[in-house]
Amino acid sequence: MEAPPGRSEIPWLIGVTLFGGLLAPVTLVYSLPGTPAATAALLLNFEAVATTVIATAVFREWVSHRVWVALGCITASCILLTWNPAGGLGLSLPALGILLTCLFWAVDNNLGQRLSAKDPLLVISIKGIGAGTVTLLVALAAGEMLPGPATAAAAMVVGFLCYGGLTSILFLLALRGIGAARAGSLLAISPFFGVLFSLLLFAELPAGAFYVALPVMALGAWLMVSEEHSHPHRHPATVHEHRHRHDDLHHDHDHEAGDPPLSAAGEHSHVHAHAELDHEHPHQPDIHHRHLHRRSGGMEK
Repeated sequence: MEAPPGRSEIPWLIGVTLFGGLLAPVTLVYSLPGTPAATAALLLNFEAVATTVIATAVFREWVSHRVWVALGCITASCILLTWNPAGGLGLSLPALGILLTCLFWAVDNNLGQRLSAKDPLLVISIKGIGAGTVTLLVALAAGEMLPGPATAAAAMVVGFLCYGGLTSILFLLALRGIGAARAGSLLAISPFFGVLFSLLLFAELPAGAFYVALPVMALGAWLMVSEEHSHPHRHPATVHEHRHRHDDLHHDHDHEAGDPPLSAAGEHSHVHAHAELDHEHPHQPDIHHRHLHRRSGGMEK
């Protein structure tokens, strides 16, 4: 069903393994003990901003004014939810380490979009096994002790659900469909869910800032998901492989006898060619719409 990564994707695999699987987690682990929890939560929201800046400045991903406003709303609401005046916000070395962690994850997010057309389960497995093996060897060399079976099992379950497993696969699919800037911005909503889960687990009423942050975050999420972008654009001729269907205005190619059959959902994966095409329709910066934009002439709606 999904296309496996090939030789041309090896540099991107090395990049996401290094930045997202190794450098970011290790930096965060060494930075958290020296940073107040409220400050750490606040600083971690820098990942969304860094992801968007790298996506636009380095990878030329187009971002509308609407998305920048949405990112501002989401970031502002996260600041409200995590702000603790008593905790202080001194940028100590550990605090700078958390900012560096966010930068590593932002690089990981943007490199990950280059892999988003490939099998997400295989990509995340390679990333996890590679980074996990190196991290384990480094920890053992540093004299760290292996945890007990119960602790290790609990950590694996939490990691699969919330960090390196299911979450990473879903995020890679989001990168495929909406691009790094928008996926990274929506990721900034996560502190809001943390507050909701705290209500369910501890039955404590939220502070007054929660009731201000809620509508601001809802506005940002609505601006993001309701964005419409349409203009005449050109698709250059290309040949690639990824999972696709044939009712999306881009995959009207013929099939050969050896191509896999369509699944029940009407999808399959094989090497296919796109002829040069000029057309207009609403689109996001997915794997077929990474073209450059002009800032005039009614390019955004």
